[in-house]
This record gives sequence, structure tokens and C-alpha cells, in this order.
Amino acid sequence: MRLEGKVAVVTGAGLGIGRATAVLFAKEGARVAVLDLDDNSGEETVQFIKGSGGEARFFRADVSNAADVEDAIGQVEKVFGRIDILVNNAGIYKKGDLFSTSLEDWNRLLATNLTGVFLCSKYCAEKMARRGGGVIVNVASEAGLVGIKGQIAYNVSKGGVIALTRSAAVDLAPMSIRVNCVCPGTTETPLVAKAIRADADPEAARRALESCRPANRLGRPEEIAQAVLFLASDEVAYATGSVLSIDGGYTAQ
Repeated sequence: MRLEGKVAVVTGAGLGIGRATAVLFAKEGARVAVLDLDDNSGEETVQFIKGSGGEARFFRADVSNAADVEDAIGQVEKVFGRIDILVNNAGIYKKGDLFSTSLEDWNRLLATNLTGVFLCSKYCAEKMARRGGGVIVNVASEAGLVGIKGQIAYNVSKGGVIALTRSAAVDLAPMSIRVNCVCPGTTETPLVAKAIRADADPEAARRALESCRPANRLGRPEEIAQAVLFLASDEVAYATGSVLSIDGGYTAQ
């Protein structure tokens, strides 16, 4: 198993890509700390992992809140004794262009999607450094690589995650901590499903998301989880500061 003996923290692990990643990591031998703001979905992920013979525990945390993050990461270390891998997956989405995006929505998206990555990385890296190293994998988005119309705050937050990944990779390399990120294309997650349902014409919205990419379909959480596993594993120990697109060819056009 590729992660045997490792302890992994996965944020936003209650649903979607986060859950798929937590489940896959457990199958690969990791003990998984499931971090989420929603108790029910977080515990569901834990029970799913345990039902498959894995080891996991739920920790409630609002990743945009420094005190919450520091406390949760401290609890993870107390329970599991170490932290080897961090997957920064927690995120939220809201449509809106430059004119329609309120300052409140702007601040909320950046607080969760970008500041959350900063805070979780900061507190986990401190503990990784004391133990001689670790791995951080950030979940950014195709929206961080191109300017997708009508979602300015989300685009900026994910572009920031990519910049943070590269900066942290340089800063943490002397401590043997690798930092990489994946940039998923639109994926079949509850977050995406909610956004599609909110559209005036959900069927047309879905077709547009599928047809704008050469693969002509949405991604699956399990496919993104495999990419996260690849970057988290020792098989690519020379990779740091890398940005891996998994978007059905969207950004290759």
C-alpha cells in the first residue's frame, strides 16, 4: 500500500473530492483525519472508511478560522501522533462578475478557499518540520489557470492557491516538505450539482460545462483523488511546486 504508516489530514472531506480522497488514502494504508465544517457528512465519511476496514476520525473545523484550524490540527497530532500528509480541499463557490460580486461574498470565498489553505498549511507544516518532512497537496482548479466568465472571486481564490503552492514549495523545501497542487476541471460533486441546479436552465448549464472540454464530460471525484494520491506518494518525491491539470483537456485548448 502506497501510504502505509502515514497520517493524512484531508479538509472538506465530508463530500465530493475530499471524501473520495479520504477513502482512497485509507485504502492505501493511511490513517485519515477527516476535517469538515459539517458534522454529519464528516462522520459519514469516517463510517464509510471504517466500514471498509480503514482507520479515520472526524475533526470539526472552519478552515477560515485560525483558532479552529490550530485547535483541530493540534487534536489530530494528539490522536494520531504525527501528520505526514495534508490535502487542502475545502472550498466554496459562488457565481458573480466584477459588478455583481459583493464585498461580503468576495471576502467569504477568499477566506475559505485561499486563507483556509494558508492556515492549514501553516499549522500542519510546523508539525511536519519537527518530524523531518511531509507532503502538502492543494486542490486548486482550472479556474485558477484561466479567467472563466462570471465567477471572479472563485477564479481569484484558486489562482491564489496556485501561487501559494509555488511559494510554499520554495519556502518549505529545506524542511523536506513537498507542496504541489492539482487543478481539477468541473467535477461531479455536490458543489457543482448545486451550482447547476441554481442556473436558470440547469440542463443547458450542464451541457455547456461538458461540451467546453475535449473529453466532453465532467470529471469524477475518484479520478481527482487518484491524482492527489500520486502527488502525495513517495513515488514522485522529486516533485514540489508542481501544478497538475486534470480537466478533460479544458486548459489545453
